[in-house]
Amino acid sequence: MKKQFILSIDQGTTSTRAILFNHQGQDVFMAQREVFCLFPRSGWVEQDALSLWVSVIDVINEVLVKANVTMDDIDSIGITNQRETTVVWDKKSGLPVYNAIVWQSRQSSSICDKFEKDKKLIHQKTGLLINPYFSASKIRFILDHIPNGQKRAEKGELMFGTIDSWLLYKMSKGALHMSDITNASRTMLFNINTHEWDTDLCRLFNIPMIMLPKVKPSSYDYGVASFFPGEVHIHGVAGDQQAALFGQTCFNKGECKNTYGTGCFMLMNTGDEPVYSKNGLLTTIAWQIKDKITYALEGSVFIGGAIVQWCRDEMKLISSAAQSEEEAYKCHSSHGVYVVPAFVGLGTPYWDDEARGAVFGLTRSTNKHHFVRACLEGIAYQCKDVYDIMRKECHIDSSFNSLKVDGGATVNKYLMQFQADILPANIYVPSCLQLTALGAAYLAGLSSGFFKDLHEVSAIHCIKERYTPTLTKTEINKLYRGWKNAVKATQAFKRI
Repeated sequence: MKKQFILSIDQGTTSTRAILFNHQGQDVFMAQREVFCLFPRSGWVEQDALSLWVSVIDVINEVLVKANVTMDDIDSIGITNQRETTVVWDKKSGLPVYNAIVWQSRQSSSICDKFEKDKKLIHQKTGLLINPYFSASKIRFILDHIPNGQKRAEKGELMFGTIDSWLLYKMSKGALHMSDITNASRTMLFNINTHEWDTDLCRLFNIPMIMLPKVKPSSYDYGVASFFPGEVHIHGVAGDQQAALFGQTCFNKGECKNTYGTGCFMLMNTGDEPVYSKNGLLTTIAWQIKDKITYALEGSVFIGGAIVQWCRDEMKLISSAAQSEEEAYKCHSSHGVYVVPAFVGLGTPYWDDEARGAVFGLTRSTNKHHFVRACLEGIAYQCKDVYDIMRKECHIDSSFNSLKVDGGATVNKYLMQFQADILPANIYVPSCLQLTALGAAYLAGLSSGFFKDLHEVSAIHCIKERYTPTLTKTEINKLYRGWKNAVKATQAFKRI
């Protein structure tokens, strides 16, 4: 008799969740713990790796209690995690030698600056841009800031892992030092063409290869989670955005998902060959099942739902995030107003760190309804920038227009309709919004036999809402031309 659930662990930057999924892919029980970041200096973001591990123990215990089950009822475990966050620990004690350096942290910027001349080599091998965002410079920083770091690493006394590796190690009581291929592809040390750690890159950053984990497929029997009772195996691991792409069942080339969180992450399945962007998109590995590797292009919008929080907390234009939808529907248009939310610069395809937020088109008759509506439209315009570049670089046929969406902002009906209008594309909102955890569950279930194949996964995947375009091509072009002019003016202003 098949066991009831897959246990999915979603370890994110601000929270850790444990979710039980049934055979229909429904999230039936969930437990969550907030996790905290440390800010030792301006631009530095760190976390206590042991606290992250404790949060995983806590949510697993709580979700089992809520469901009134034990590990004997669990088919397998899937893990999805905040990507690029870096942990280095002592092999003998199993304890971290430094705080985990979070993906957001800029503390290794000066290290990256030294390798600017190698950016073409790094891009060709990894599909990434030289940036402290990725793990390589974070490892280098830690080795430089602990006693005898380099010597200890060279002797094999230190181990490196992204959060998936750290959790695999702790859940197996030190038996597993592994990473999945999606997380490995975000380290800036992994060659996405040869599918292995790259000796040239490790030599470039002076990182001993002995400290790196073994790389395995995303859907794979990693081994027993022996920290917990029973003999439950970990069968699926993927970085959060790749897991969301898989959770959205974007199994075919050209299928695309967008996650609307604080920022927005858009990924497009590019098939079995990497596509190298000329417009600032990242090339990454989407997942590996058995011997088949699927690639993706990724684009980032720095400010997505965060602009709604700004309207609420700083501008006091609304009292809740939900009110932004109400305000948007109180006017017939944004009245020619454009808000460019470049609070921390502009992401894909501009990659302009110096740009700052700007507003254009204000008149005496502009009111807060127009302004809030323009803020929501600013999210959608940024996503169109990424969507159009992706489709162009992947040579996607114009007749294939769809985008699968997830994240908190998808509850905003005005934003979703305007997104459908401006792309233009059909927008699909799934019934389950826990897409990162769902993707990890699908990957685990395919390996364990909980799910038969990709056809079964596609069949059980449910869509809750669909938004279809309503604007004419002329209307779209006029609106989008105004946006591009606003972005150009924003970029010009910061140079005055």
